[in-house]
Amino acid sequence: MNEHDRQQLSATPREQESQAGNGGNGGEGSPGGISRRKFLLGGSAALGGLAVGDAFFHEPRSFEVREVLLPLAKVPPGEELRVVQLSDLHIRTFHSYYKEVARAANALRPDLILLTGDYLEKDRNVGGVRRFLRMLEAPDGIFAVQGNWEYWARVEGDNLRRHFARAGASLLLDQRHDLSVRKVPVSLLGLDYPAPTDSLARLQEGADPGRLNLLLSHVPAFAHDILDDRVDLILSGHTHGGQVRLPFLPPFHLPRFSGHFVEGLYRVGPTDVPLYVTRGVGTSIVPVRFFCRPEITLLRLQAA
Repeated sequence: MNEHDRQQLSATPREQESQAGNGGNGGEGSPGGISRRKFLLGGSAALGGLAVGDAFFHEPRSFEVREVLLPLAKVPPGEELRVVQLSDLHIRTFHSYYKEVARAANALRPDLILLTGDYLEKDRNVGGVRRFLRMLEAPDGIFAVQGNWEYWARVEGDNLRRHFARAGASLLLDQRHDLSVRKVPVSLLGLDYPAPTDSLARLQEGADPGRLNLLLSHVPAFAHDILDDRVDLILSGHTHGGQVRLPFLPPFHLPRFSGHFVEGLYRVGPTDVPLYVTRGVGTSIVPVRFFCRPEITLLRLQAA
């Protein structure tokens, strides 16, 4: 995939050595040489320029595929369900990057593609979202929930559901959808933004404990304390993984309803339900990512 690679382990940073000259025309203070101060200032400026270029131009379009192997009790022995999660597209202009994302998602041969919100920006490019959705391919369907940007853009609810249907995708608004994936009975529980407790309670009460129940919620922070063993897996986005990060430091900013969740796999609620939070595909507010590449998630659901 070139720079669009699969993440298995974090790359080890490359250590570089520098050698200082001993006298001659390159030495400090020599008439034709460069002073140490100028060298350091020039090097700092060059590194700063590289960082800015990476943050604005390279990293926001350098997605990686993250594979997550997840054993679940309701998956029969010998079966594996392949689920691709995409989130936080934030489509301003539908350009080649989104085409690459769709092609990469399809190449993972998913049974299902699940989208967890924030498809739009303030310019309301619904046509671009439909073009993206039409490119996706999954034999058992494409399903989605809304995020905060759909409400902020004022393109939400039944209006957005009609747009999604025209593109072959189903938008779930506090709804359950039953299907069979590789002969495994699956229910998708679509929890609408901002994941209010009463909506969660209704969805959970209506869930069949004999089915594999996947809960989709744009935001990861909600009433986990009321979850029970009817919910087998939660998929969320919203955080962008922090979007702009520095190594070994917590994110500078996380949006409301993120809680302490940033990215990756967590266990929540009284029954330790697995919750996966993806970094998402796009950027919000400022088109920048730093030490936080976009993510396509492949969840491989296997027998426990």
